[in-house]
Amino acid sequence: MFDLIDKMLQGNRYALARLVSIIEDRTDHSVELMERIYDLARPVPVVGITGPPGAGKSTFVDRLIGRYRAQDQQVAVIAVDPSSPFSGGAILGDRIRMQNHAVDEGVFIRSLGSRGHFGGLTLSTSEVVALFSAAGFDVILIETVGVGQTEFSVMEVADTVVVMLVPESGDTVQTLKAGLLEIADIFVVNKADREGADKMAQELRQMVHMKPPKDEWTVPVLLTSANTGRGCDEVAQAIADHVDQVFRSGARHRVAARVRAFHEVLVEEFRRRLGGALVQGEGAVGQLAREVRDGRKSPYTAALEALHNAEWLVELLGQADGR
Repeated sequence: MFDLIDKMLQGNRYALARLVSIIEDRTDHSVELMERIYDLARPVPVVGITGPPGAGKSTFVDRLIGRYRAQDQQVAVIAVDPSSPFSGGAILGDRIRMQNHAVDEGVFIRSLGSRGHFGGLTLSTSEVVALFSAAGFDVILIETVGVGQTEFSVMEVADTVVVMLVPESGDTVQTLKAGLLEIADIFVVNKADREGADKMAQELRQMVHMKPPKDEWTVPVLLTSANTGRGCDEVAQAIADHVDQVFRSGARHRVAARVRAFHEVLVEEFRRRLGGALVQGEGAVGQLAREVRDGRKSPYTAALEALHNAEWLVELLGQADGR
């Protein structure tokens, strides 16, 4: 499995795709794999594109890809899709949405299932970002599923967050309630040829004006028509300007992201290993599970016993490591 990293570094896209699958599926060795990948990762711009369904995010991402490719930049795209309730995978296909770049060797597009995770992003998304960085991509785009107020997690992964709206998005007061005003580094009102676009842009500018700048950055409100390309160059320039400022300021949000990743990896690994131990039903953990199943102990009593007894933890880690 680890030889896939060497193949990826040589430009093998099949190896890269396999590594994404391994990370997303969280196999027994995914943490060790990520340890090696993390050491190879380098800081590259990560741009999040979010907003409600139907806002034109995929069309806009397609425009951005074209602009970056014209500058001979290698582009990776993570499309976070709704998860199938049966398989947990992404319902929408990788290349359905951005056909113009599907066969471009300088573009790698991958759909990830949100797996029901609050915020539409999983731990695997940030790990795939690190993987794409290690693979040598110059810019990484994340298009989220657009789930309203749960979109806060985009802010935790991306350097720059672009919030896309359309005139039909409704009263901008609802935008404020959804929290999008808090996470946006750039507002884009797409489908600007439609009635109400100028009014929505003006209301957003008023809201932005009422809030203090984010790290000395005044959030711009821009009008676009992604279908025709109108205004997309201005948004791309605003993204570049914000990314420059983020990197000049030391990308402080990435420090918090590293601590958060440490916490999430620990939690995820304990959950995975504990699940395996419960399925096997052996040892101290298995005994507690049987007592809960038989009704001899409540789940809370069993959990407290486990937390006050280190035996189950040593046993759990030993079983997981194959000892």
